[in-house]
Amino acid sequence: MSSSAAFLQWCVLLSLAVLAVSFVLIVVRIIIGPTLPDRILALDMLVAVGIGFIAVIGVKTSYYLYLDIAIALGLVGFLATVAFARFVLNRGRMELAQEESARSAEDPA
Repeated sequence: MSSSAAFLQWCVLLSLAVLAVSFVLIVVRIIIGPTLPDRILALDMLVAVGIGFIAVIGVKTSYYLYLDIAIALGLVGFLATVAFARFVLNRGRMELAQEESARSAEDPA
């Protein structure tokens, strides 16, 4: 095995290890996350780590169809993040409207 192939193999293994550690930390953040936006951000990062896994496996196997799958997963992850952000925004507006209606019911003047 040439030195460049050995270096590539070492880099792939290191990348997989770093991605695995980040995957575990992100899952912990999803479980512990104190607020909904924290969990949404962690889910977005989980998609990014998934894209990283797919890209590294694509490099390791020299099967470049995996890169197309990673691009498609990135698009789906982006759309999911936008949908979650819109959900959080609408939820905040509804809670604000409920608070204002409760205040107006308590204080008629």
